Amino acid sequence: MKSILLGTAALAISASVAFAGSHSVVRMGTEGAYPPYNFINDAGEVDGFERELGDELCARAELTCEWVTNEWDSIIPNLVSGNYDTIIAGMSITDERDEVIDFTQNYTQPDPSSYLALDGADVDLEGGVIAAQANTIQAAFIASSGATLVEFATPDETIAAVRSGEADAVLADDAYLRPIAEENADLVMLEKQELIGGGVGMGVRESDTELKEKFNAAIQSMKDDGTLNALLAKWEIGPGF
Repeated sequence: MKSILLGTAALAISASVAFAGSHSVVRMGTEGAYPPYNFINDAGEVDGFERELGDELCARAELTCEWVTNEWDSIIPNLVSGNYDTIIAGMSITDERDEVIDFTQNYTQPDPSSYLALDGADVDLEGGVIAAQANTIQAAFIASSGATLVEFATPDETIAAVRSGEADAVLADDAYLRPIAEENADLVMLEKQELIGGGVGMGVRESDTELKEKFNAAIQSMKDDGTLNALLAKWEIGPGF
C-alpha cells in the first residue's frame, strides 16, 4: 500500500508527545481520498473500508473515536505533532517510517501494485514515463526502476496525467486502480504487477504504547473471528488472513 518517504525524521524527534497516555477521545486521522480504503461520501463523511474497520476497532477496544482528514504529504508530521492520535489511511508498514512512528500489526496483506494506461497505448514500463502519488512506495519503486517518475499530490492527478499524455501509465494499488478501469472505457489495467510494501497497519506515536496495544488486540480479535476477512472481501481488498 501507499508509503510515505520520510523527510520528517527531524520533526519527529523534536515533536510534542503531549498527547501520549490516556485518551478520552481518540482522533483517527485519514486522507479521505483513496477509495476503497478511505474517501469522503456524498454526505461529506469519511467512508470506505477503513471507516468501517476503524469504527469496529474502536468499539472492540472500548474507545470513543472521531475522524479527522489530513492531506497525505503531511499525515505523519501531523500525527507526531498531536493533531490526531492514529493514522488509518492505507499506510504501508515500512522500516523507514517505523523509525519515526510506531505501528499496530497489519490489517491487510500486501496489496499488489498495478499499472493503468490508456486503452491501446504501447507502454514501455522500463523506460517510459510513469506517474505515482508523491511519497508513496510506488513512487520509490519507479524511481529505482529506470523509468521516468512523475509525481502528483493526489491519486486523481495521476489518472489525469495518463489521460493528458503527461504519463504513459500510473502505478498504484490494484484495489484503487481496478474500479477506475472498470468504470472508464478509455483506461485499461496492464498485465504486469509489482508486489511491494509489507501490508497496511495503523500508525501511532512511539510514546502511545497503550493505545497501540489496545488496537493490536482489537485487530487480532477481528482476524480470529473472521470479521476482518469479511470486511476485506466486502471492499474487494487483497487476500485475507
